[in-house]
Amino acid sequence: MVTPAKYAELHAHSAFTFMEAVDFPERLVERAVELGLSGLAVLDVDGMYSAVQTARAGKVFGLPIVHGTELTLQSVGFTEATPLRSPGPGTTRTLERGQGLPAGSVDPGIRLPVLATSQVGYHALCSLLSTHFLKTPGRRKAGLQLSEVSKLSSEFGNHGLLALTGTSHGPLQRAIREHGLVAARGVLEHLKEIFGPDGVAVELPAVPHAPKLVADQLALLAKEADLPLVATGAVRSSDPSRAPLSDVLTATRLGKPLDQVEGHLQAFQSFLRTPDEMVQLFARYPEAVENAAFIAAEAAFDLRIIDPGLPHFPLPAGGSEAEHLRQVTYLGARYHYGTRTENPAAWKLIDHELEIIEQLGFPGYFLIVKDIVDFCAEQNILCQGRGSAANSAVCYALGITAVDAVKHKMLFERFLSPDRKEAPDIDLDIEASEREQVIQYVYEKYGRQNAAQVANVITYRPKSAIRDAGKALGYSDGIVRRWTKFTQRGGLKEGATHSEIPEQVLQLAAKMQKLPRHMGLHPGGMVLTRRPISQVCPVMWAAKENRSVLQWDKEDCADAGLVKFDLLGLGMLTALRKAYTWLEAEGVGHRGRPISLHNTPSEDPLVYDLLCAAETVGVFQVESRAQMNTLPRLKPRCFYDIVIEVALIRPGPIQGRAVNPYLRRKNGREPVTYSHELLKPALEKTLGVPLFQEQLMQIAVDGAGFSPGLADQLRRAIGSKRSEERMASLKPALFEGMKKNGIGPAAREEIFEQLKGFAQFGFPESHAFSFAYLVYASAWLKVHYPEHFYAALLASQPMGFYSPASLVADAKRHKVAVFPPSVAASQVGAVPVLVDPHTGSRRHSEALVHADESRGVRLGFESIKGLGKGGERIVTAREEGPFSSLSDLASRAKLSSRQLEKLSAVGALEDLGYSRREGLWAAGALGQSDWTQPFIPGTEPGGEARGLPPMTRAEQLVADYGAMNLSLDHPLAMVRESLTGRRIIPLVELASARPGQTVQIAGLVTHRQRPSTAGGTTFLSLEDETGLGNVICSKGIWLRFRQVALESKAMIIRGRVEKDAGSVAVVAESLRPLLIPVAARSRDFR
Repeated sequence: MVTPAKYAELHAHSAFTFMEAVDFPERLVERAVELGLSGLAVLDVDGMYSAVQTARAGKVFGLPIVHGTELTLQSVGFTEATPLRSPGPGTTRTLERGQGLPAGSVDPGIRLPVLATSQVGYHALCSLLSTHFLKTPGRRKAGLQLSEVSKLSSEFGNHGLLALTGTSHGPLQRAIREHGLVAARGVLEHLKEIFGPDGVAVELPAVPHAPKLVADQLALLAKEADLPLVATGAVRSSDPSRAPLSDVLTATRLGKPLDQVEGHLQAFQSFLRTPDEMVQLFARYPEAVENAAFIAAEAAFDLRIIDPGLPHFPLPAGGSEAEHLRQVTYLGARYHYGTRTENPAAWKLIDHELEIIEQLGFPGYFLIVKDIVDFCAEQNILCQGRGSAANSAVCYALGITAVDAVKHKMLFERFLSPDRKEAPDIDLDIEASEREQVIQYVYEKYGRQNAAQVANVITYRPKSAIRDAGKALGYSDGIVRRWTKFTQRGGLKEGATHSEIPEQVLQLAAKMQKLPRHMGLHPGGMVLTRRPISQVCPVMWAAKENRSVLQWDKEDCADAGLVKFDLLGLGMLTALRKAYTWLEAEGVGHRGRPISLHNTPSEDPLVYDLLCAAETVGVFQVESRAQMNTLPRLKPRCFYDIVIEVALIRPGPIQGRAVNPYLRRKNGREPVTYSHELLKPALEKTLGVPLFQEQLMQIAVDGAGFSPGLADQLRRAIGSKRSEERMASLKPALFEGMKKNGIGPAAREEIFEQLKGFAQFGFPESHAFSFAYLVYASAWLKVHYPEHFYAALLASQPMGFYSPASLVADAKRHKVAVFPPSVAASQVGAVPVLVDPHTGSRRHSEALVHADESRGVRLGFESIKGLGKGGERIVTAREEGPFSSLSDLASRAKLSSRQLEKLSAVGALEDLGYSRREGLWAAGALGQSDWTQPFIPGTEPGGEARGLPPMTRAEQLVADYGAMNLSLDHPLAMVRESLTGRRIIPLVELASARPGQTVQIAGLVTHRQRPSTAGGTTFLSLEDETGLGNVICSKGIWLRFRQVALESKAMIIRGRVEKDAGSVAVVAESLRPLLIPVAARSRDFR
């Protein structure tokens, strides 16, 4: 009986060898198992990008995994040696980058594959790469010297690493081609000195660059040096069908079409092969195939056993982390809840949570998060925890979250459970403008070796895939650019036909989508470790200055057991902090304290009036079309209504058909019912309609007698990718528990189906609570201090749902005065200003928004495109005294002619006596170069232009939009007379129109949206000088008027009025373009 051949592939690359290989690790592992391989090593270039995914797939498919990387070297030193003379004193030489390549090859650097045969070796490789990347600030591409590898021996020894000599790009084959066998022997000896006599294997790759002569030479060298000869496939794909995609990536990498890179394309494809195929390919060297299988069996290990732990939190002298956490928690609990006697229920919950935290070993985690929150408070940076952490009374006592988990009866096990042995997940929202300061604080406190940000994989999207596929196939840039206009995030835009883009391009682009292109930076995820993180995963510099980043994304970090802290930037917190700072400077406070996020007067009826009227432009989370449409129907009159509103308008509740039943019950148009009375405690606050994940857990506890931990397992099962399988495993226990509690068969099935629905839409109540505070705080500001509200939003851009132009228009509709940029009065950002400091406040308290006639908003210099640092220089120079003339401004603020033109275009020089035209005329003569000599007073050029005619209203509008993308004069106001003559009504009059009435409206298009839940319906948001309007376009109407719908900056729409409990929309019947003189921008399909 013939013994089956054994073979393990020790040199494969996944798609994380960016733009060189084409398959994800999981597919490589799956294919290796299909082919009967005994092991697999994925060696991505200069990193461990795919290590976790490969390990995870190996576990799923039962395949031993060898970890490692392929290093890029700058040069390799060697001493010439022969088999007849021992290495010793001789000619020391180097193999340099660019030497020893096959004719016509592009040099990627000298590539040296290195396998980690143990945990020690794995840590050594990660440390090597981290040290190399981090030692040069900003370095993102590797180019190591072997001397850097040899330095590791002092820390890790030379155990646990096995260097393969590589393919045609490796040092051994390059030495053979460049200098011959004598040099190649020297290279082998040098590698043995570094990796040890048992740490080198001669690689014999199944590639066309290793013909019989080279193969024989490699075999000879291995025999002479007493080293194993190892067969590999130098794999770049899972199977031959991926060859066209591989060719396109090669062409893209080289920046040329396929017909110009034929010499670089592989005639002999490098894909995974069966053991029998490898035996046939290496029939003259069967030991090479056997050696590969043997090495894999010896070198494979489980990556999960690498647990770096959390860093020890610096403590006062004596005591443990658990003791210190109890001390600071008790301090906060006494402040919020009083003594144990005064509030025993709260203290019981605190003790319960602390017990679980200590049992799971996470006291240090909570202390670290509290330290970050405390740092923010010390630096006057607004910060608030959100997400499932808001289910924790401990987090509330520590000041991490603002949600009282005791008062609101939150379920702690949603956050942390002894049955779920994984790290807690606390998201910290931090002012967007100050987040960098917080991130650098964490780096400084824990060090670059123990703190790093999480990566984000940048993948091919439809646009980039079609662009690269088209260019690779030889189509011109102009044609390819046209094709990319037909794409959107999910694929081709609706109505774009396949006939417009060649089928071959579409097929290749479809295969390229979601392939990784490079690694980016996660918005805020950071990992902290006790063992240097640089030994667990390579750390390198990110593109963003002074940020170091892991080579793993958040899912990989979680699978590897790394604890992630999310430090997320939130623009609304920046805006709130600016507004609070201005109010404090003006002496405005509440109950003797400055206004702050959690010191805002609560349950203000005027705030709820604003929300019910859906006048929520700029208000956090409730400013979208869908939210504005729901608010008049929900009629929020208390804080918990805001919590509901935040959670209700999400894809899940809409898909789960929970929105309308809840609204009908809220408005008394449908009775509140429950499948069983046992469910009433869990569902009563949402009128019998399940909305939150915590309710799902409570239903399982109350209805089936589940423990909170088991209920959390149910929640996780419902939300998992294999939801039905995991739910089926829990169904018997769930039904048995409900049966014991007297719930009948029909009700059991109804409840089970209701729970299954959560797989689509369960939203965390804790998350909704956290966001609701920001909704209330921003709405309160809009009502009572609108000048500060709008100024803060404009000074915190980019953020929010609406553009600065829409914010300015909304401010003016609410009688808030807005002033243009001025060199005499503006700051860098927008600020609230006193119109007349000698008059007192004159607020319109009868209106929804209490605008103050004595105040206004002054636009800042940052609103002017292309002004750069000029605004900062103007403000700095003005601190020394006002500007006496245009030349004084140009000289002291060092403004160029172009910067003066930008200022002139928006009227910012009018306070110096220059109209827009006069300023533009003078700018060329007065602008500063790198060196200038000031003018003698009275001799400045440019004065001769006095008396130029002023710009017309239309010209000013065009100039404003050209320089700022906004104007204080709305474009629709310019054409209102004409529109009225055509019986086109202002948007504000829609409120008084009859349901079903046919109307014509017109406006700028601010948003185009097509939610996945809308069945192809598209929603347009229009804006005119009087307000906003919603337009509903059916699929048929959209296709009929597609060009107008997609391309028009402003439209005239004819349609029927539709009303429902205060919300108004127009169902479109026809769309026509409205010509306006400005290029207004819309925010589409976000």
